[in-house]
Amino acid sequence: MTKSSSKGAGARTRARELMVQALYQKQLADHSTSELMLQFHEQVAYERVDQAYFDEQFPAISNSQDELEQKIDELIDRPLEQLDPVELAILLIGVYELESRIDIPFRVVINECVNLAKRFGSIEGHKYINACLDVAAKSFREIETQEQS
Repeated sequence: MTKSSSKGAGARTRARELMVQALYQKQLADHSTSELMLQFHEQVAYERVDQAYFDEQFPAISNSQDELEQKIDELIDRPLEQLDPVELAILLIGVYELESRIDIPFRVVINECVNLAKRFGSIEGHKYINACLDVAAKSFREIETQEQS
C-alpha cells in the first residue's frame, strides 16, 4: 500500500475519525496545526487512513476554525461554548465539507458525521449533529438539497 493509496470509503472514514481526534486535541491542549500534523503522522492509525485526504482536509479545517465556528454559531440553537468538544470537532468537519467539498454529496457528509457522533459523541449527540448539518446543507447546498427532496 502506497502512502496515499489507502483509498476508498473506509480509509476516508478513518481519516475523518483521525480528524475528530486531532480537532478535539486542539481544543483541549491548544496545539498548533503543524504540531498536530506531526503527531498524527507518527501514529500507527495514520497508516490506515486516506492520508492525502487527511493531509489536505485537517489543516484546512484547523486553520479556518474561527471562520467555521462563526458559521456553526449561526446554525445552532445554543451558545457555541456549550457544545461538547467532540460535537464541535464533528461540526467543523461537516460544515467545512458541506461548504468546500461539493464533490462529496451532502447526504454522505451528514451520514459520515452522524456516524462519527455515534462513535465518539454523547448518547444522543448524533441526533443533534444530524439536525445541525441538515440546516447547514440547506444553506450551503440549496440546489442539491432541493433536487433530492
